[in-house]
Amino acid sequence: MKTSRIVPARNWGQWAIAIALVVVVAFMLAMVFSSRHIAWSAIPDYIFDETILDGVRLTILFTVLSMAISIVLGAILATMRLASNPVLAGFSSLYIWFFRGTPLLVQIIFWFNIQLFIPSIDIGPLHLETNDIVTAFVAALLALSLNEAAYMAEIIRGGLLAVDTGQAEAAKALGYTPTQSMLRIIFPQALRVIIPPIGNQTISMLKTTSLVSVVAAQDLLTRAQNIYARNFLIIELLIVASLWYLVMTTVASGIQYLIERRLGRSANEAPGFWRSLFNRLQAQGSHG
Repeated sequence: MKTSRIVPARNWGQWAIAIALVVVVAFMLAMVFSSRHIAWSAIPDYIFDETILDGVRLTILFTVLSMAISIVLGAILATMRLASNPVLAGFSSLYIWFFRGTPLLVQIIFWFNIQLFIPSIDIGPLHLETNDIVTAFVAALLALSLNEAAYMAEIIRGGLLAVDTGQAEAAKALGYTPTQSMLRIIFPQALRVIIPPIGNQTISMLKTTSLVSVVAAQDLLTRAQNIYARNFLIIELLIVASLWYLVMTTVASGIQYLIERRLGRSANEAPGFWRSLFNRLQAQGSHG
């Protein structure tokens, strides 16, 4: 008896679109690489130029510092938004509404020009010029951190809400304070929900730092602009900057993948404190 063999249907429409896409991309790449107006030989000369490398280091520093500050502020804002106190919840909501509702570029320019309406800070005999405190670096860091904190607050709040409310109730029954319950039970479980979007935001921040070039904060893009302002190799230096952004985002994506895999493995291996919580509660109840 012959057995019938299932032959998958061929979608000729998809193949036609794929072929057309390959042709278009190949044509565009051929146009770019055959251009006589791009000095391709100059690109390797600037890839490891010390000025460009300084910009790469500062871009990474901006990303690390702004993400660290925004995560701390975001955790505070998320906790405030979930608080029963209407003043705390209202302040957090207002903060998130304002910083998510105004463009980051405007915020960067605002902090850079804050001395226009606050020329100095006077506290008793102490007199400080605002320009001496809020430099281009500080203005850029403040804008990046405060803006990102609004997004971090919503990410962390979503992660906390994803944890079953029974966990907090069980911890309260065992005599844990709200702080202990948050740090030892709720937050560790929320991490699995929080980490992926934080990783995405970090990768986005690596590219968002390019906006600080408007205040000459000497990031990667600013350094590239300074160089092509002298030698007029505009496209070449932009390609160099783009290559470095690709390298940094690729490395960040790899780190995010490893962290997510580790968290997933930890969730499936050792039970941990929060997994045994209900067993302990049930045991106490049976002894009672």
